[in-house]
Amino acid sequence: QVQLVESGGGLVQAGGSLRLSCAASVRTFGRYAMGWFRQAAGKEREFVAGISSSGGSTYYADSVKGRFTISRDNAKNTVYLQMNSLKAEDTAVYYCAASPGLVGGSRVPYDYWGQGTQVTVSS
Repeated sequence: QVQLVESGGGLVQAGGSLRLSCAASVRTFGRYAMGWFRQAAGKEREFVAGISSSGGSTYYADSVKGRFTISRDNAKNTVYLQMNSLKAEDTAVYYCAASPGLVGGSRVPYDYWGQGTQVTVSS
């Protein structure tokens, strides 16, 4: 069982930055690919970014490429999402998720989810 706890959300002005963190309580964190998803009010959940278990490969939705960066520290059992140049349309609840495999991305199954952290970008 993997437990995930997100933190770092909040209110920020358009153009600003936030860094989300997701701490995992699992001994084999390095065997899981990780992802960030988001769900805006009234919309379906969407993939934002993913990273392979080793951190060697990253994946991004077109809407965040060049603005968001996903990274991980396997020694700390933590995955991060650095969000720059934030826009009002980035407002959503952001979820961290874990996939039991080496490869990340939008098409792998994510079996474990955090409770989410709210990001609100004011225009």
